[in-house]
Amino acid sequence: MRKLIILLIMPLLIAGCGGQQMKNNETKEMPVTKPVVEKTMNVLIDKYGQQQKFRIERGVNQVAQLWRNSDGTTEEFTEFCTDNFIADEAELNNVFDKLMVNFEILRGNMLRIKKDLMRPLHLDMGPMHDIDVMFGSYEPGAHMREDFFENKIAFYIALNFPFYSLAEKNEFGSEWTRKKWAKARVGDYYTSRVPAALIQEASAVETQSDNYIAEYNIYMGKLVNDQGETLFPEDLRLITHWGLRDELKSNYSDENGLEKQKMVYEVMKRIIDQSIPQQVINNNEYTWNPFSNTLYKDNQSITFRSEPDTRYEHLLNNFISNKKLDPYYPNYPTYLRRQFESNMEIPQEDVWKLFTEFISSAQVKEVAELISQRLGRPLEPFDIWYNGFKPRGTYTEEQLDKIVGQKYPDVQAFQKGLEQLLLKLGFTKEKVVHLTSNIKVEGSRGAGHAYGSLIKTDNALLRTRIGASGMDYKGYNIAVHEFGHNVEQVITLHDIDYYTLSGVPNTAFTEALAFIFQKRDMALLGLEEKDPLKEHMEALSNFWSCYEIMGVSLVDIKVWEWMYANPNANPAQLKNAVISIAKEIWNEYYAPVFGVNDEPILAVYSHMIASPLYLSNYPLGHLIDFQIEQYIKGKNFATEIQRIYLLGSIIPQEWMRQAVGMELSIQPTLQAAAEAVKTVR
Repeated sequence: MRKLIILLIMPLLIAGCGGQQMKNNETKEMPVTKPVVEKTMNVLIDKYGQQQKFRIERGVNQVAQLWRNSDGTTEEFTEFCTDNFIADEAELNNVFDKLMVNFEILRGNMLRIKKDLMRPLHLDMGPMHDIDVMFGSYEPGAHMREDFFENKIAFYIALNFPFYSLAEKNEFGSEWTRKKWAKARVGDYYTSRVPAALIQEASAVETQSDNYIAEYNIYMGKLVNDQGETLFPEDLRLITHWGLRDELKSNYSDENGLEKQKMVYEVMKRIIDQSIPQQVINNNEYTWNPFSNTLYKDNQSITFRSEPDTRYEHLLNNFISNKKLDPYYPNYPTYLRRQFESNMEIPQEDVWKLFTEFISSAQVKEVAELISQRLGRPLEPFDIWYNGFKPRGTYTEEQLDKIVGQKYPDVQAFQKGLEQLLLKLGFTKEKVVHLTSNIKVEGSRGAGHAYGSLIKTDNALLRTRIGASGMDYKGYNIAVHEFGHNVEQVITLHDIDYYTLSGVPNTAFTEALAFIFQKRDMALLGLEEKDPLKEHMEALSNFWSCYEIMGVSLVDIKVWEWMYANPNANPAQLKNAVISIAKEIWNEYYAPVFGVNDEPILAVYSHMIASPLYLSNYPLGHLIDFQIEQYIKGKNFATEIQRIYLLGSIIPQEWMRQAVGMELSIQPTLQAAAEAVKTVR
């Protein structure tokens, strides 16, 4: 599940704010001319010497780029720069130390307010009211940046802490000290100026789409096949897409699993093309045959209204709200650029190249043939979610549900059980107490998520779905994943050396740690098998997960490219484009393996709707996860995890070099898969 903290604090970290309503079209107005900038720089260089030339030039230009008429005259601009530039290193360090304290106070408390306002949306607290959505959509920190430009704090920071481009960080970062990196991260804070109203709008739109997904459940006991038979338990309610996908995965060890999987797949396709009856969404009053798309009430077929492209309306709204921010980011003028070069700090072209080379590799067909052999049948499109390489594939869903339900009957039991999970992973008792005292478990309305904190006096939240009969295995598996996020969130906030280095390079890295935890879920239940092929099976499982989610990520990217090329599209047109793009990616990279064309399944992921351009973090996380696993093999798990995550939020490739001795690469995963196929066969 996504790391919500990153998405929710982005307005505080990256997006700036302009004057109220951006008076006099100040969006692109640059009142400080080049001669004024040069004059100001010369004054400062004459005063402080050539040794300060780089910082002076970079700082004055940064302030000039952000300055508006409402901030003062050009004379006041020059006066501000000459009065506030810090040349003395000791004074600069003193200011830096004060910023570390104040950033934590401001960011941490703003996020704490946001988390509390989101409680009715995220927790199972009964029916949701419109007023809950209204408050949950509010972004408390939206005006904070605006205030900081008005009181000149933002200009003060931009003047004294240079912004470095991604290319510069990649070129020079390997030689920087930890403090240099921390100061560079301060330089990232004020590079743009976005009106608070637009930040509020983007936050509201994303909250609404997130709420739409959180409330999108299918009552599986109300599904019937063409013979009128029910295949699933009466009380089974699954959220799209996570619950549906995990149900499909769980049925590989079920005697009647294939029939159930085909039914789940039909439901997914109905959601994608929006032919699903509106009445069956989060409603158990009707019976539905997803194969024939027939709806029944009291055993009589009835007419119905399909969902009216609501799924794509939410996707389009996210695009529109984020596109409105484009003019305020001169360095990253599209949301695609911001997501990859600013937030992820890996260029989109590099990500695309990594993914297409991976899913075009010879190993794909080799692993696919092995899966087909193990299944004893030709591959079905939904076998992109094959999970038979994992030890848990030998257990039935019912067996696992019983084990988990007895162990974790409620939220309190899982909260109490966190200590034992960490002890089994090798953390010391002292560290276990520290970690668990800063993580709070809550019952989730949706599939579950990790919600970190930005101040040490606030808890990281682990929200997980636990039914009246206790936690089931799918919920437990997700919860262990989210627990991995929480451990990273606590370590990289409480134990980091500089506050601006808290966290990790991007969300792919916290996903990697979450995957590392998640794959140990069976061992943490005491069910790990003594399998001599375990290492090879894990390599194959990781490989197949990459293959699946990389295609989904490519669809996500191409959809956003399409929206930028067609900014006036309506939801129906977007729906057709998404389906067409999903089929295009499928036909190029998946049809040659599965033997069937025009499958839309790569478009089913809920992240596309509620978490704009988030999906690439998952395959990158799988690659990072595998490289970390290879490196820590034979070492103390807890010791190594704490060491590497305390590298903090430096850029990805430098993080990888320091963590595992090599840059992010697909080669270790490909090589391990090739070796595993030979051995397992």
